Amino acid sequence: MKVFYIIGEKLNFVSVVNSLRHLKINFGQSVPKHSLMLLHWFANAVNIDNNNIIQLTFDPNSDYGSHHYGNYEELLDPLPQGYWYYTVGNLYQDISEQLPDYVVDPPMEYEGENMDRIIIRVRGQRIDQVYITQHYDTSEHQGTRYDPDNTYQVTTNLLRQIREFSVRDGQQPLLHLRNRFGKQHFLLSQDYDSLLSLTIFIL
Repeated sequence: MKVFYIIGEKLNFVSVVNSLRHLKINFGQSVPKHSLMLLHWFANAVNIDNNNIIQLTFDPNSDYGSHHYGNYEELLDPLPQGYWYYTVGNLYQDISEQLPDYVVDPPMEYEGENMDRIIIRVRGQRIDQVYITQHYDTSEHQGTRYDPDNTYQVTTNLLRQIREFSVRDGQQPLLHLRNRFGKQHFLLSQDYDSLLSLTIFIL
């Protein structure tokens, strides 16, 4: 599914990732693998109530490498009055509230070189849109802009599914998800000890 935004004479689109089945993780192509580490933390850091309303639990102006995002490159749709965009996940920013070790220092094959970010759209304490994105590679000479080809809107449904993974408690949560969502979509490594030893393929 893709959401289209018309900005001036420019037509933007953002793919929507609604469930684990919609993720395509393929050795750094499509949704970056390290983004799932960041998403796992985020899904467990925020509050999601029975009405699928997401509530902030941290200061988006400072905690966890977060700060205001101006959307100057028109990556996303223009903001309605009273809303703000924030970006979360700068691993190198000097902050009081740190991201967990499995995000900051993941296994080498899952490192993201501090390129991955989560963008949230906020009004008051309520988050109504969540995106994963990443900066362009330095070889592309795009500065600090985000890459629209690696930007995806994440639904509350996907956040709930990601919450079911355990980062440190062995393979049982992954086996449960494999059985629930279809084992053809999951490849579990034999030495699993973190969330992203799970690689997801869309066949």
